[in-house]
Amino acid sequence: MNAPYNPVKAASGVLVLASGDVFYGQGIGHIGEAVGEVCFNTAITGYQEILTDPSYAQQIVCFTFPHIGNTGTNREDEEASTERAERAVVGGIFKAAVTPASNWRSEDELGDWLKARKIIGLSGLDTRALTAHIRENGMPNGVIAHNPKGEFDIEALTEMARGWNGLVGADLASDVAAKEVFDWKQARWVWPQGFEDKDGVKKIVLIDYGVKRNILRSLVSEGMAVTVVPGNTPAKDILAVKPDGVVLSNGPGDPAATGEYAIPVIQDLIAVDMPILGICLGHQMLALALGAKTVKMDQGHHGANHPVKDHTTSKVEIVSMNHGFAVDQGSLPDTVEETHVSLFDGTNCGIRLKGKPVFSVQHHPEASPGPQDSFYLFERFAAAL
Repeated sequence: MNAPYNPVKAASGVLVLASGDVFYGQGIGHIGEAVGEVCFNTAITGYQEILTDPSYAQQIVCFTFPHIGNTGTNREDEEASTERAERAVVGGIFKAAVTPASNWRSEDELGDWLKARKIIGLSGLDTRALTAHIRENGMPNGVIAHNPKGEFDIEALTEMARGWNGLVGADLASDVAAKEVFDWKQARWVWPQGFEDKDGVKKIVLIDYGVKRNILRSLVSEGMAVTVVPGNTPAKDILAVKPDGVVLSNGPGDPAATGEYAIPVIQDLIAVDMPILGICLGHQMLALALGAKTVKMDQGHHGANHPVKDHTTSKVEIVSMNHGFAVDQGSLPDTVEETHVSLFDGTNCGIRLKGKPVFSVQHHPEASPGPQDSFYLFERFAAAL
C-alpha cells in the first residue's frame, strides 16, 4: 500500500509568516530565501508587468488568478526602467503549477525568467486561503523560500519574518530609482509597428522614484520630450533644464520616508507655478508637500479592476492600483480639492491644488484595464503645459 501524500515532505518551497502560519508548495525560479511584505493582486492578466513594477519593492505578491506563467515572458512587457529596479519584487505566489509557455509573443519561460532576476516563485498554495488571511489580518511580514531538497528551518524563517522592520518608515525609492539623468523617447505600443521613438515638443522632467516604462511612453505619446532625473535631484537642477512641467513618478515604500528629501524639492517646484502631475507615490508625496498626511493601509489596493470616480467629470473609470499607503482625506488643507475617490472603500485617489496646474492621482493611468479609461490624465497634463 502506498504511503499517503505528505505536502510537507513533498514541498520544495515555503511561505512563513511572522504570525507563525506556514504555507507549503513547490519552489520555482531563484533558490534561496527572501523577506518582505505579503500582498495579493487581483489582476487576471499582466503578471510580468506586475513582477517588474518597481512599486512592489520588498513585497511578495500573491496572485489570486490561478494560472500564472502559461503565456511566458518577453522583453516588451517589462515595466522596470532601470536594471536596479528589475529585482524590486522579492517573490511571487501562484495557485497552479507553472506550465510550459504557449503564446506567440513568449521569449522565455517564467521559471527561467524568475531565476535570472533572482526572484523566488512558489506554486501549489491555497491562494484563496492566503488572500482571506490578508483581508482579515492585514498585509503580514513573511519569508518566501525555495530549496529543491525541501529542507527548511521553519523556526529560523519565522524569526526572520518577525525581525524585519516592514515598509513603514522605509525609503525604498532610492533602491530602484535611476542614479543618472537620461532621456526617454519611446512611445506607447501601436499595432502592428510595436514601440516607436518620437520627438516631443514640450520639455518635461520626470523625477524618478521607481517609474514604470509605460508612464514614460504615455508622456511621449502626448507630445512631450521626457528627461528622467534621480529622485534626490535638487529643485535648482531641475529648473536649470527649463522644463515646461514636472512629473512625480510612482515608486515603492513609505511616502513620508522618501519625502524627507523629496518634499522640499516638490515645494520649491510648486512655488514657481510649475505644472505638476503626480502618480501613485508621487501623488502621496505631493499631498504631503501641500500639508496633508498619509496612512498605512491594512490590505492596500493591488489589482486591475478598481472603480474610481472622477469628481471633475462625474465619470467612473476602471483603473490599475498598486499601493499600500493612502492620503488621509481628513488631513487635506482648504487649498486642496479632492478630485478622485475609490468606489471600493471611499479612499482618496486624486487631488488638485486650487488655482494652480498641480494635480495627482493615486492609481496608474498608464495601465490599460479600462482599457484607456485613464489616458485623459496625460492629456490634461499636456493641456496644462
